[in-house]
Amino acid sequence: MTDDKDVLRDVWFGRIPTCFTLYQDEITEREAEPYYLLLPRISYLTLVTDKVKKHFQKVMRREDIGEIWFESEGTPLKWHYPIGLLFDLHASNTALPWNITVHFKNFPEKDILHCPSKDVIEAHFMACIKEADALKHKSQVINEMQKKDHKQLWMGLQNAMNTFSNFLFFKDKFDQFWAINRKLMEYPPEESGFRYIPFRIYQATTERPFIQKLFRPVAPDGQLYTLGDLLKDACPAALNPEDGEKKTQVVIHGIEPMLETPVQWLSEHMSYPDNFLHISVIPQPAD
Repeated sequence: MTDDKDVLRDVWFGRIPTCFTLYQDEITEREAEPYYLLLPRISYLTLVTDKVKKHFQKVMRREDIGEIWFESEGTPLKWHYPIGLLFDLHASNTALPWNITVHFKNFPEKDILHCPSKDVIEAHFMACIKEADALKHKSQVINEMQKKDHKQLWMGLQNAMNTFSNFLFFKDKFDQFWAINRKLMEYPPEESGFRYIPFRIYQATTERPFIQKLFRPVAPDGQLYTLGDLLKDACPAALNPEDGEKKTQVVIHGIEPMLETPVQWLSEHMSYPDNFLHISVIPQPAD
């Protein structure tokens, strides 16, 4: 892969200032103060919110505490989506801090999955990495890794929450993760890219979970396909008409990449730790 390490660091270190408040109908023994946190974009809500859970449980009776879940402006937040994706989809056009409501009852079974332990998060994370490598390398790279390599990927992500206040710790966990993840981002010298690009496109205005299909990064004539080519093939509605008003934004990690950007480069540098490009298509904000 090309070595744009500053981009990789910026993605790894991305944070979202967030204000957690307890749902007004939750029963408490005293007033529940909001809890503020800098959430890492690359992680998962249920992986980095232990302090939030403990903060609110201190003012509640044990019998009133069920499984924790979160919502943003009435939308239950899927814990198995990366935090940055959730923000881009549901709150990218709102003022900071991101306001998230915390619930301990009335779990929305139809909207989100249960998350009884961190083992469930790890299993989901590793399943995504394995699916991504099946697309990129026919699973050859992930299958050649040892179990300790898989654990190193997971531990690097799991400790990402702790890297904000300590730069040396941050650098250590970044290096720990990328020492292994770099292998998943390589391809044979005779090739110009991966076999297929692992990507998912999410649309804020549709009930469909996401769009995913096979897409090669390189054309038969050797030309690199771009983000615009990917959208044209997989989600034409995301592209604005040449002579029309811009109606949508295409967002990855909180920014709008140029449509001319090669999708191979995006996959190498802008994928989440699960090795997928998570692309949000959201309405253009009103002026």
